[in-house]
Amino acid sequence: MEMKDILNRMLNHEELSREETRDIIVGITKSEFPEEQITALLTGLQMRGVTVDELLGFRDGILATGVPAILDCDRYIDVVGTGGDRKNTFNISTTSCFVIAGAGYKVAKHGNYAATSVSGASNVIKNHGVQFTDDMDKLNRSINEAGIVYLHAQLFAKAMKFVGPIRKALQFPTVFNLLGPLVNPSQPKCQLLGVANLDQMRLYNQVYQKLGIDFGIVNSIDGYDEISLTSDFKVTTNNYEKIFKPQDLGFEIAKPEEVRGGATEEEAKDIFDAVLENRALPAQKNIVLANAAFGIQVMEKGQKSIEECVEIARESIDSGKALATFKKFVEINKR
Repeated sequence: MEMKDILNRMLNHEELSREETRDIIVGITKSEFPEEQITALLTGLQMRGVTVDELLGFRDGILATGVPAILDCDRYIDVVGTGGDRKNTFNISTTSCFVIAGAGYKVAKHGNYAATSVSGASNVIKNHGVQFTDDMDKLNRSINEAGIVYLHAQLFAKAMKFVGPIRKALQFPTVFNLLGPLVNPSQPKCQLLGVANLDQMRLYNQVYQKLGIDFGIVNSIDGYDEISLTSDFKVTTNNYEKIFKPQDLGFEIAKPEEVRGGATEEEAKDIFDAVLENRALPAQKNIVLANAAFGIQVMEKGQKSIEECVEIARESIDSGKALATFKKFVEINKR
């Protein structure tokens, strides 16, 4: 594949095929293209907008050149956000994962260190003494015994390190900012995704339909890439598309300051612990309950009402099961 031919086609406003963008990733990992051409490609795609097939091809390439995570479990969920909303929220998706696991569902959480907030999933997990690993025996023990496994992105997506310096130099979002939620190396059949805007919601909706998985996509109308309860929020799943008010789930409207993750990693860790220990601010607990509930509904293939799912999530925290799940996870995975 000649990158100059790809770039000429893009200048003519042509779209690339899924196979072509997959091959581009493979070529990047073999150092077949100069950085200037990769920079031109990423800039062109960002200006034009990536298509569904192009995004899927990049996903295919990252999974093909990375380390697979083969879990001996058939049905499990990942809860993740696209990031980039610059709201510096606490670790809502990660906390929700332990609430879902505490409720008896299997979870394979994929994450990384923070990019635009104080504390990402990997930050808060590592700050509890967890050692990241790609050892499949240990990872399978974690999902089988604790009900949840954590997959640290840097151990699996090998292609990302080849474009890291270019992405940093460009200083604007690229197609790789959209790929994080799609490259969980265990390839879960269920996913709850938070997006920062409705354009992303439409894009991922089409992607998930092509992948054939059970999904929920959420967006808070005021710009959060999760259910923040600070405003109305939209949810799209395999079964419906609907705008909810916090009151529809029995929750008060949250204040922006109640969603923030603090100024340090330690403050973010304290909020995470407070939710699981059932001593958080009511708004913090409610936000996690809302996100966990929609994740549970995805796992249930939409067969349970969201009200039922909220109560399942609430019982996970109130009974101490979410906290016990987290403690078991740390016990299995700590250094």
